[in-house]
Amino acid sequence: MDKLIVMKKAIQIPNAPAPVGPYSQAILAGGMLFISGQIPLNPSTGELELDTIEEATHRVMKNIEALLEAAGLTIENIVKTSIFLKDLNDFQAMNTVYASYFTGIPPARETVQVVRLPLDVSIEISCIALANG
Repeated sequence: MDKLIVMKKAIQIPNAPAPVGPYSQAILAGGMLFISGQIPLNPSTGELELDTIEEATHRVMKNIEALLEAAGLTIENIVKTSIFLKDLNDFQAMNTVYASYFTGIPPARETVQVVRLPLDVSIEISCIALANG
């Protein structure tokens, strides 16, 4: 049996939060970009932006946009997102901000409430984007 060789490239950039564990900010493989869960950490200041769920959602989306840009992509390349909220009561406010980033066809997604997130943040979003096609 032949081994399948998967070529993958780590996308690490200074204008998105550095990983806080053994993972990459994003991986480009097989024509797709897999972006690790982003939290509302401002990479310039190292501070969390948690005053409101709206502020936190904007920061997460800006971090995602920075990673997409580093791979030569835009928000429109996203085909799937996973949203993790500490409190599902924040859904409507988060959703309003989230929707403002997608002017074309929005990606598939799920949104779930979780007990706890890294650094006790209120939101984390990961996504998958098509890098070609």
